[in-house]
Amino acid sequence: MTIQFDLFSPQNNEHNSRYWMVLDAIPALHKCTLLKLLTYHSIEQLLQLSRAQLQAYGLKDNQIAALLKPNLKLIESNLSWLDNSAENHIICYDSPHYPQLLKEISNPPLLLYAQGNLSLLSTPQIAIVGSRNCTPYGQEKAYQFAQQLSASGFTITSGLAIGIDGVAHQGSIDKQGDTIAVLGTGLNNIYPKRHLKLAQQIKEKGLLVSEFWPNAAAFPTNFPRRNRIISGLSLGVLVIEASKRSGSLITARYALEQNRDVFALPGSIDNAEAWGCHQLIQQGAKLVMNTQDICDEFLHLCKPYSSSDEKKTPLATPCHPLLKHIDFHLTTLEQLLERSGFDVASLQNQLIELEITGRITATTQGYIKLCN
Repeated sequence: MTIQFDLFSPQNNEHNSRYWMVLDAIPALHKCTLLKLLTYHSIEQLLQLSRAQLQAYGLKDNQIAALLKPNLKLIESNLSWLDNSAENHIICYDSPHYPQLLKEISNPPLLLYAQGNLSLLSTPQIAIVGSRNCTPYGQEKAYQFAQQLSASGFTITSGLAIGIDGVAHQGSIDKQGDTIAVLGTGLNNIYPKRHLKLAQQIKEKGLLVSEFWPNAAAFPTNFPRRNRIISGLSLGVLVIEASKRSGSLITARYALEQNRDVFALPGSIDNAEAWGCHQLIQQGAKLVMNTQDICDEFLHLCKPYSSSDEKKTPLATPCHPLLKHIDFHLTTLEQLLERSGFDVASLQNQLIELEITGRITATTQGYIKLCN
């Protein structure tokens, strides 16, 4: 039994979206397999093939059932999401709004659900990703690089996660730049919840994107899967702090497979959150020390770069002698006593001074240097 197409009316963009939703709902079928089938048949023809024809293409029984008897009620429910806001968009693979770079990856999503400014999909993008458990140094650098890359004309793309992702989005927004958040959930289920306000800012000033249907929940397997979209949309991926098992390394691997540039910010060899970046550099990622290192790879796309955009410590603030004994990741009080030779009272007074002036931050484990 084939689909009765009188259920798929009127003949407009929603009609096309229904077709693509039927294909998108086929369980465990690789997107590139579907796209290959669409080189033999139009989407309408594919949905009219018989069971025997579909079996000849190697489709399994549950996949054939999803094609011959699609869940039209669920599809209509997803389409109704468009009516909730003029900012809601469904972008099909054959839409002129579908980003060309994303079509180049091996497993492109058939549908993109989006909220916000669709034009950002066609802008040059740099992905900034990194550890959820980032250090204050990593946060500072993510914010700084996001602002400077925004000022250079790039859209900052990331995954809305806690840590480096969220800081990168915020840095771009605060610079009045453009940012795209690629979610691992449906757009009706913002995750993590603590980023609800940030997601609203991005929707108003940038773009939220997901390949998952609007009500999709936060399944763990969704997040590595969405990483291929973050890298696929971007010209390059900058990794700022990544542990041995960081999801950011998955994004970097996708970037390499997709022939994208991979950049990595080095850190201390004693910082576990920098291990992944050091591994990437060993494997050939470009070591990045400043924004210009990235802009040099895309000079034809960059706005004129000015070193005045760099965040600097005010020249009037002299270098404090204690700073040379404090690391950018973590230094304990015991280590500082040993390194500096100061007594406890003198050391604590100097640490308070450095914390007040914003050059270090205090944690329960010790102290972290924020600038020289």
